[in-house]
Amino acid sequence: MGEPRVDLLAPIRVIHEHLTKALCETVFDERRISERRRRWTLQAMAEFWTAVIIRAPASLRQALEESRRGAGGFPLVQASPESFFERAQGMRWEFFGDLFEAFSASALADHAPDFEEDLRQALPAFPEVFVVDGSRLDAVARRLKVLWDERVVVLPGSLLVLYDLYRGVPLRVRFDEDSNRAEVPALRSELDAVPKGALLLGDRAFCSHRLFGEFKTRGIWAVVRCTKAIGVERRSGLSRADHDGGVLRDTLVVAGTTQKPSQRQELRLIEWKKGGKSIRLLTNVLDPEKLPASAALALYRRRWSVERMFYDLKEVLNLHRFYAANVNAVAMQVYAAALVYVALRIAQATIAKTAELRPERLSVEKLFPRVASASTAFATVCLTVLAMRAANPGVAFVEPDWSVQDFAWATLESVLVEPRNPKRRRRRCPAQRRHASLHAFARKRRH
Repeated sequence: MGEPRVDLLAPIRVIHEHLTKALCETVFDERRISERRRRWTLQAMAEFWTAVIIRAPASLRQALEESRRGAGGFPLVQASPESFFERAQGMRWEFFGDLFEAFSASALADHAPDFEEDLRQALPAFPEVFVVDGSRLDAVARRLKVLWDERVVVLPGSLLVLYDLYRGVPLRVRFDEDSNRAEVPALRSELDAVPKGALLLGDRAFCSHRLFGEFKTRGIWAVVRCTKAIGVERRSGLSRADHDGGVLRDTLVVAGTTQKPSQRQELRLIEWKKGGKSIRLLTNVLDPEKLPASAALALYRRRWSVERMFYDLKEVLNLHRFYAANVNAVAMQVYAAALVYVALRIAQATIAKTAELRPERLSVEKLFPRVASASTAFATVCLTVLAMRAANPGVAFVEPDWSVQDFAWATLESVLVEPRNPKRRRRRCPAQRRHASLHAFARKRRH
């Protein structure tokens, strides 16, 4: 029996199956107010930006030149590059946000939760768990005249993501033109997307007794990292036990200020301490049997999943490099990257099920470059077949099974996750330095 193989064309099939003309037209008709249909339709723009993410061209000009010839996997659009840039500036980025949601809903309809099997078994009371987190986008290249004299790092916006922990994909991706937008108001605007009874996991930024009040009203459960800024009054101890080399305490508390007693919230404070390390969590799940303290701690440590997603988007899917310095084009690239990421994760779960592995054993960082290479080769052979048919009218060509060709598969071992190197150093994000938001300069330019 041969070495197990991975189907590298699986993510491409997911995109082609669900990113359809009908889907794009429905999204366009639901969102448009005065936008006209042009050669660069929403479908053409979506297919173009998706191809940009997969193929990472040297420049948009190069990609547009290939698109005019229908080469390299880019959609055939016989229009000038100037018309594309005009369309990229004029078409509202909200179209792409809606398209991403519609694509994800279609693609995930038959995609069962396959990630985090141990957590799913440990938390049967919560069939859906979402991690909420925000991230500033990386710096934009200084291509606008208005930025020439600026010494600060200019950021093109920020993201707030609701990450479906059990399906391994972002449920919602909220793009904001302002890189300095606060995360809590952004989350409030997305709470309608969180199903009643779901469990929401957040870091210190979302530690607010008022926010817990909104969760209670909406029937949403939550676990967040506790900050010293929030007032906590201890009421009664629930448990104390040795856990993971430290001490784990579970206490009923009341959070909020005494000046506004109506806003105070009854919560649980879960504290783990080992030497100089400590984690303090607040949750509105008051029943320890429904959410044991040890399970809450294990769940919080899964927050790395959303951090890994941001890493994959920026470093693996090339979202640290923006091809155009205008808000619409930036958002289009962001949502195209998120769309490709969803397709990759669906394929990852399918590959893992076939190989009888946990999907976490597969590496997006190793899988994506191979998928991109296979996609380019597949586009080339498809164009060759079309040319052969055109040159030989009336001749019936029998196409081979492309999935077994050398370009369309990789060995399973080549895409497995390697053990983490504790000495690994991450690339320092420019967003961590002194920065300013691109949309402020865009307003300045308009005025």
